[in-house]
Amino acid sequence: MKKLVILGAGTAGTIVANAIVGKLPADWSVTVVDPDESHLYQPGLLFLPFGARDERKMTRPRKRTLSKKVEWLETAVRHLDPATRTVQLESGDSIVYDILVIASGSHIRPDLTEGMPAQEPHKHDIFDFYSLEGAQRLRDKLAELERGRLVLNVVEMPIKCPVAPLEFLFLADAFFKRQGVREAVEIIYATPLDAAFTKPIAAQRLGYLLEEKGIEVVTEFSTGEVDVGARQLVSWDERRLDYDVLVTIPTHTGAPFVEQSGIGDELGFIPTDPHTLQAKEMPNVFVIGDATDLPSSKAGSVAHFQAEGLIDNILRMVAGEPAEPEFDGHANCFVETGNGKAMLIDFNYEVEPLPGRYPLAGLGPFKLLGESRTNHWGKLSFRWMYWNALLPARPLPVSARMSMAGKQTNATA
Repeated sequence: MKKLVILGAGTAGTIVANAIVGKLPADWSVTVVDPDESHLYQPGLLFLPFGARDERKMTRPRKRTLSKKVEWLETAVRHLDPATRTVQLESGDSIVYDILVIASGSHIRPDLTEGMPAQEPHKHDIFDFYSLEGAQRLRDKLAELERGRLVLNVVEMPIKCPVAPLEFLFLADAFFKRQGVREAVEIIYATPLDAAFTKPIAAQRLGYLLEEKGIEVVTEFSTGEVDVGARQLVSWDERRLDYDVLVTIPTHTGAPFVEQSGIGDELGFIPTDPHTLQAKEMPNVFVIGDATDLPSSKAGSVAHFQAEGLIDNILRMVAGEPAEPEFDGHANCFVETGNGKAMLIDFNYEVEPLPGRYPLAGLGPFKLLGESRTNHWGKLSFRWMYWNALLPARPLPVSARMSMAGKQTNATA
């Protein structure tokens, strides 16, 4: 029996496993390795700090999200040896693969920031919303905050869902207005980038949102340390930002086994062909989702768009055929802007976000680069689609390749 092994059962790994298990020849099996017994709907974490209490709807047992035809090993990966095609597991066992898919995601590493408390950072008024526990603790803190300086900082790029920091800021503005304390709460965004919106057309059309909401932006702020005693965020060029509450988006890295195996870059992301998704330096290995070093967004939609072409290329490899350049960097994201509205962006490697309608030209129903309540409801309804269509790998009426239909191609910054 030949083995397709998938490392990781997050969004990317689950979609690939469920989609391909019924397409492989009868002499192939599919094995997924993941230590977590439950699957987390990560987009829902954004809403928890602002009063949402639907945690029970955000997780499902892993055995329910994977097809019964897929073998699931509930353990972590210790080491990967591409030369012998062997995966060593924390359980002490090992697997020899014929084809490997690395879908091990990205992981937050607050410990890589100097001064960050190793234990219970929330007791020092430092929080994150990239974990369930972190988002819950932040919810409790924001509920009691009546005045002070709320600083959100991105330590360094890349991060999961690059628009999440902006969404947090917009939702915070709306939340404190509902609480009646917005004038007493300063909101500051410290980013290592040179602007909040880095694409020219998006910056020109959406820059008003931060100014309109009274959110201060501190650009080119590369975080060097946290001075807990002084309650200050310190940049490498020694600028200091006072905070009362610090919401940090820590450095993201690849899975620990990537570094231990010596197969990643300095952050533990794996060099990957941008179009075929083959690992550049490992034969018979594909990489998908956040585990790649690609310049595409580390957003859930990207994993979905990558999966279709990846599955085709796995089947080509099984048949002894070369991989095809299927992936074009396609990503789209709903961006919550507060007060029951959201905007939508759709882009790829070559085309920046443009205004228009999506997915149908002239009809939408979603508005690109513009706020609407329809966009907001589209984001909220995505959770149902995630559990019931996306993860089970059912066909969706959205092309994996970005379409120019409905986009205003003559838009300028």
